Amino acid sequence: MTWAQMQPLLQQACWDTLYMVGWSTLIAVVGGLPLGVLLVLTDRGGILQNVVVNKVIGQVVNIARSMPFIILMVALMNFTRSITGTTIGREAAIVPLAIGAIPFFARLVETAVREVDGGLVEAVQAMGGNTWTVVRKVLVPESLPSLISSTTTTIVALIGYSAMAGTVGAGGLGDIAIRYGYQRFEVELMWITVAILAVVISLIQFAGDYAARFLHRRGGRSGPAPRLRLLKASTAPGKTV
Repeated sequence: MTWAQMQPLLQQACWDTLYMVGWSTLIAVVGGLPLGVLLVLTDRGGILQNVVVNKVIGQVVNIARSMPFIILMVALMNFTRSITGTTIGREAAIVPLAIGAIPFFARLVETAVREVDGGLVEAVQAMGGNTWTVVRKVLVPESLPSLISSTTTTIVALIGYSAMAGTVGAGGLGDIAIRYGYQRFEVELMWITVAILAVVISLIQFAGDYAARFLHRRGGRSGPAPRLRLLKASTAPGKTV
């Protein structure tokens, strides 16, 4: 196969992969962020301590995380068909990709939020801040560098999952590698897709690490005392918290 023949295939495959990963990441963040924060809030010693709720959510997340992605795709076929009307193609692949990524991201969020200094949480509560204020002004902002790193990790994992989804007709670079590289013995094309995946992952990892370091440095310059003064000002009498 010549480069002129490979180029349109690779361009479409790259777009399909980015499309699937982009939408899956968005859904995973929207679904996983509140889930991870809730795991922290309902844990022992949390603001909304509720052991039963915490255990139930934790078990659901653990079961979902333990399921191999290829099995998850098969198990969700009927659900995927009910939403997208089909079980093949990039739109259909987004469903299992997102569902598989939500619990994965939720656990990363839980770990990131647990690293927040409990003194800041207590300070906001002492100034009359409610649970929403604690989450909005302390937990999420203070854990933002770790959350960026968690999002980067999730994107990299989703790229690998999307390549796996290509084995069942989801499209993307994985589909090209299987259909042409493996089944039609186009070894050169297969290695080109591997190289493209490596480059894309490297760029995403670099961008995520840079963003996390930038936010960490900016947070470090502000320090705890200025942050507490800002929180105190925002929760002062007459202010909405």
